[in-house]
Amino acid sequence: MNGPFDGLSKLQMQKLFVLLGVHKYKYNKLEELISTIKHENLICIIISGHAQIMYIEYNGNEIVMEDLYENNIFGTNISATNNDNCQIIAREETEIWVIDYNRLMNINNLQHNYFNIFFRNLFDIINVKFKERNERISILEKKQIRDRLLEYFEIQYKKSRSKFVYLPFSLKDLADYLSVNRSAMFREIKHLKDDKLIEVKDKRITLLYKLN
Repeated sequence: MNGPFDGLSKLQMQKLFVLLGVHKYKYNKLEELISTIKHENLICIIISGHAQIMYIEYNGNEIVMEDLYENNIFGTNISATNNDNCQIIAREETEIWVIDYNRLMNINNLQHNYFNIFFRNLFDIINVKFKERNERISILEKKQIRDRLLEYFEIQYKKSRSKFVYLPFSLKDLADYLSVNRSAMFREIKHLKDDKLIEVKDKRITLLYKLN
């Protein structure tokens, strides 16, 4: 995925920051990011680090709604952040840049070539974001843990046309992504291995069953 500032020189980036009034923030591990995002119309860019959008259930259980890494974008209208039960938590030291949405959408910005480059990059990233969200919805529609796992594997297979699926995160994080109990997911993975449907080596999953 391209970054939001691809194609821009350092001078153009400086002009862009002035034009948009970019604010920079740094957070330590486990700090909450931009709690005001629920009430303000903001666009935020992860410059470095890792954060998660969490939904806190009434019983205290936490559900990972979205993982955010370098070059990822989140915001009031493009992420599940406008619920009072949601929090954005830094999982390591994290830097973000924040832009006011109304300032971003000022039509006068279009006269600047560097803004148009940035805006196209932003649009491409948001398109990828919505595609990934739809993929996750198709996974969470499945009721059984096995079906969620197989749906996830099939989505990854369709992207690469390879029966080798390389997880971008740990198996523990996979359970959070699938919104399932970790112990139950590990048991189901063992069942899939016993049924000779998959092989697992570290973060590589080999699919042994027939795929379309």
